[in-house]
Amino acid sequence: MSVMLTKFESKSNRVKGLAFHPTQPLLAAALHNGSVQLWNYRMGVLVDRFEEHEGPVRGVAIHPSRALLVTGGDDYKIKVWDLKPQSRRCLFTLHGHLDYVRTVQFHHEMPWILSASDDQTIRIWNSTSRHCVAILTGHSHYVMSAQFHPKDDLIVSTSMDQTVRVWDISGLRKNTPNNGPNNFETFDTFSTVKYVLEGHDRGVNWASFHPTLPLIVSAADDRTIKIWRMSETRAWEVDSCRGHFNSVSSAIFHPKHELIVSCAEDKTVRVWDLAKRTAIQTFRRENDRFWILAAHPNLNLFAAGHDGGLIVFKLERERPAFTVHGDMLYYIRDKYVRTYDFNSGSDIGLLSVRKFGSPYVPPRTVSYNPAERAVVVTISSDNGLFELSSLPTQSNGEVKDSSADGKRGSAHSAIFVARNRFAVLNKTSQLIEVRDLSNSVVKTIKPPAQTNEIFYGGTACLILSSTTTVVLYDIQQQKTIAELNSPPVKYVVWNADGSLVALMSKHTITIANKNFSQNSLIHETIRIKSGAWDDTGVFIYSTLNHIKYCLPQGDHGVICTLDNPVYLTRVKGKTAHCLDRSARPRTITFDPTEYRFKLALLRNNYDEMLHIIRTSTLLGQSIIAYLQQKGFPEIALHFVQDKNTRFDLAVECGNLDVALETARAIDRPECWERLAQQALKQGNHKIVEKAYQQTKNFDRLSFLYLATGSTEKLSKMQKIADARGDPMSRFHNALYAGDVLGRIAVLRDVGLHPLAYLTAKTNGLEEEAAEILEAAGLTEADVDDVPAFGKCTLQTPSVVTPTSNLNWPSVSMGESFFDRALANGHLDGDGDIPHINGNGLDLSAGASTALDEWARDEEPDAEEDGWELDAEAEDEEDKDVDEEFEDAIEEEDLGAGAAPGVSENELWVRNSPFAAEHVAAGSFDTAMQLLNRQLGVPSFLSIYRSSHVYVSPIASLPPLQLHIRRNPEETSPGRVLPVAARTLSSIRTELSEGYRFVSGNKLSEAQATFRSVLLALLLMVVSSDNEAKEWRDTVTAAREYLLGVSIELERRRITQDEPDNVRRSLELAAYFTHCQLQPQHMQIALRSAIGVFAKANNHATAAKLARRLLDLNPDPKIVAQARQRIAAGDRNPRNTVEISYDEFTEFEICAATYTPIYKGSPSVRCPYTDAAFLPEYKGKLDSLIELTEIGATASGLPAPR
Repeated sequence: MSVMLTKFESKSNRVKGLAFHPTQPLLAAALHNGSVQLWNYRMGVLVDRFEEHEGPVRGVAIHPSRALLVTGGDDYKIKVWDLKPQSRRCLFTLHGHLDYVRTVQFHHEMPWILSASDDQTIRIWNSTSRHCVAILTGHSHYVMSAQFHPKDDLIVSTSMDQTVRVWDISGLRKNTPNNGPNNFETFDTFSTVKYVLEGHDRGVNWASFHPTLPLIVSAADDRTIKIWRMSETRAWEVDSCRGHFNSVSSAIFHPKHELIVSCAEDKTVRVWDLAKRTAIQTFRRENDRFWILAAHPNLNLFAAGHDGGLIVFKLERERPAFTVHGDMLYYIRDKYVRTYDFNSGSDIGLLSVRKFGSPYVPPRTVSYNPAERAVVVTISSDNGLFELSSLPTQSNGEVKDSSADGKRGSAHSAIFVARNRFAVLNKTSQLIEVRDLSNSVVKTIKPPAQTNEIFYGGTACLILSSTTTVVLYDIQQQKTIAELNSPPVKYVVWNADGSLVALMSKHTITIANKNFSQNSLIHETIRIKSGAWDDTGVFIYSTLNHIKYCLPQGDHGVICTLDNPVYLTRVKGKTAHCLDRSARPRTITFDPTEYRFKLALLRNNYDEMLHIIRTSTLLGQSIIAYLQQKGFPEIALHFVQDKNTRFDLAVECGNLDVALETARAIDRPECWERLAQQALKQGNHKIVEKAYQQTKNFDRLSFLYLATGSTEKLSKMQKIADARGDPMSRFHNALYAGDVLGRIAVLRDVGLHPLAYLTAKTNGLEEEAAEILEAAGLTEADVDDVPAFGKCTLQTPSVVTPTSNLNWPSVSMGESFFDRALANGHLDGDGDIPHINGNGLDLSAGASTALDEWARDEEPDAEEDGWELDAEAEDEEDKDVDEEFEDAIEEEDLGAGAAPGVSENELWVRNSPFAAEHVAAGSFDTAMQLLNRQLGVPSFLSIYRSSHVYVSPIASLPPLQLHIRRNPEETSPGRVLPVAARTLSSIRTELSEGYRFVSGNKLSEAQATFRSVLLALLLMVVSSDNEAKEWRDTVTAAREYLLGVSIELERRRITQDEPDNVRRSLELAAYFTHCQLQPQHMQIALRSAIGVFAKANNHATAAKLARRLLDLNPDPKIVAQARQRIAAGDRNPRNTVEISYDEFTEFEICAATYTPIYKGSPSVRCPYTDAAFLPEYKGKLDSLIELTEIGATASGLPAPR
């Protein structure tokens, strides 16, 4: 039985006409409200709207080869529109019909437009001359439709006069009439009625020709569909299709199969078998009558218009069934299993499956067993069937039919899981059967979840797809190995070595490793069709109109655009092998440079990156933006030609030469200012000088000359300031240059004679001082009261070593790897190799950068034997360094062969696996390593001070440092440990203080206390298993209270700042009651929540919370209040505000968003507190204690010693 697959649906006014574009994914819809819509049905967007008709538009058609659209409506007009995107408009209007225009159509070859009208005529118009060239008369009632024959010079028309007429217009092609308007006497000489088909009992709404056979199908108000056959001399009725319950609006032949598709006012679309004349599929709508059908001229697509809009649908899946093994593709075309060799291109038919399932439904999947050279094929007809068949070893020309020895059964999915076993899924009974090659059931498995599809999951494993999850299931042990949340998975593709798998849904792709640790999730807005792994570990996938790539860490982009969807089978190098929708093998050549470059960038593969830079032309803003985003502006610089972008990148990566070159080309003040800032950071004062000169920043330029000791240029700056008439700048430059006379001159020029006089006097310039007094008309006696100042000591230091021609870098910005490589023509062989864990190509197993750093620190140095430091080797090394000081230092004679012992601090470090004791020993770096490895922590000083005492026996001597041991009686160096700075009992006392704050409603103080407790517990030392358990219990209690208090504080903030956000306030109140609190505090949380819910009139939830409160056995007064609340809930069991809260499903609370994480949903945890977070918070800082990395791999505390 055929399946109807809806591909697009729109809501609008009643649709009376439809037309597909022959090459583009466009659909024109004529609406009853007078509008014509142009939809892109592939993207699901409205492209344009044409609204010049007055009244309903009933007919619409698109030209088969030109960008033209024709419409006809109830305003008696026919309009021709330009469909070019840049000039969509009405080109001209054809006038002539005297009543509603029902249908319009372009001729496939001639410049003709055909129209049918309620004025009982059919007109043919010349779209070039824009005149009517023929009027076909003969119908005695409304003409409901008229269509050209796809090949011959025939027209079929239908009318409410209950007839179907076939017209011969061959004379019109041979003799074009006079183009003058209204030349009516010549019209009927070129067209004759060839046949009049009578048989319908009521008006006929539609008729259309068969694309290849001499058949006509008609649809009428008598609820029947009639099939007519034509010969050269006559036409007759073949049969009728009955089944519609109301007037049949339209009926068309399937372009490729022996089917008829019809629609009617009984709100159904029906599919009929042309040979048997029986309905094989019915598609119903609840409230919408169907009015029009259209078939795509090239694709397997149909469109139907109804009262509420339109739908675009298929009658069968076009995805061919295929599977790949090695260099061979096994696929099914026209119900033949074929094999295609990727290397040689040979395409051979091996097996016929024409007798398997419905003749109208293609096989759905095929699974290949190379060990037995067998295939198992599934089909969706008859509620799902499978067939197991063996393939012939040699093709001898005659293709075997699978029905000869095939073994069949009922199943929705069937795949091989081992060399002699295959698994089948029965969706109805929800059973997975494992069968052998004789089709006998070996094992029956009940899947752990509602399963819609099964896929190969590795040897003896299955991937089970349900509506919300994907399960990796071991069929031997019958247990779930792993589970992922995902939309329904439609296809699964494993890479060559089985280490990575792509799980493809309708709009998402999940890239996971073989044990389902989720690596990345890609979301597409349009449908994903297929995918294949290339030989570098990149997943290549196709959508409806693109081929795209996805890197293992989730970056994705477009490779090329597709005209029509394809199904990728294999990707190797620059070639993508695929099947088109007719199941024909094709190859697409593309440029993999972009994703290969990004992959090399991620893997630090500098050789390949350099090769790509030299040999390809990677251009475009996307690759530049990507490099900037990933922190490689110096690489992006090699691709950019735009001056502004080059300048930005050059400044970002510190390439001053390129920045200066582009700044000169741009020559804008803001560019010079940015360049000056960057050059100043690097100490390149020559470029700073040029930038200041360009922006005429004289003040900064003068100060720069002072800093560089450029006295000559300071003198020039004085002259420039003098020319500018800027006395302040003159004074500064004279001050910088040490020119006292210049300063005095400036002060005199601006009238500040007292300051000029004092400057001269303090610098010993008596003559200048007397001259100033004389100029002011004063004598020495007049200034006797001026206090005497000592000689001025403000003198500019003389330049010892000129540096004005030397740059003095303060920030080293050496050449990048790429600058060196591109300049030298080769790679440096001795560069630092980035430190990564394991195989650099296995990105799925890579850890985060932080973990890589700790791994590097944990690895023993090649020159050091682990933690055992060789004291003698150090002495030998120090001997060379300190040789000149040997005579000045008197060392104590240790005796022959004696060596200094191991320090107490080092013994502590060796003996303890606890971070606190490493801190006490002063080994902060090893303590940090332990904390990260054990608890995921990214101030230890108090612990260090607590473990040491300094005693000053004699005031003149330095103090003695004493190490305080936890076990002073211990004599063995292998057991000594430092004193514990904090004990568990002292921390629990602090925890009790937090409890008191909660009871006293001092939540801010409680939050700080619980956070302090968690920080203190980080540096605890446990000495027994019981103490370790108590430590973990304390961490859990502090975490739960900190989370609960934080939730309540957030609720109070929302109540105050966002009073309208009642929904969120209610949710937080409910979540607070799910924290693990002590009974007395749980009562507080419940009573608070009950009050909040009652105030919001959510009586049903308030009653449920009151019942929980009663379970805690509260005081009688509280019991009475709770019972009142329960009674109120029983009287009014409703909630005014709907909230996201399901008390019946177990959940945890995300400590970052304060939202529920229901059981079975993915989550990540804090390695220290075990707080739950949503997956997107992995790698971020824990918001509870603001210290640990969420989701970090941690070993936990070591076993007590």
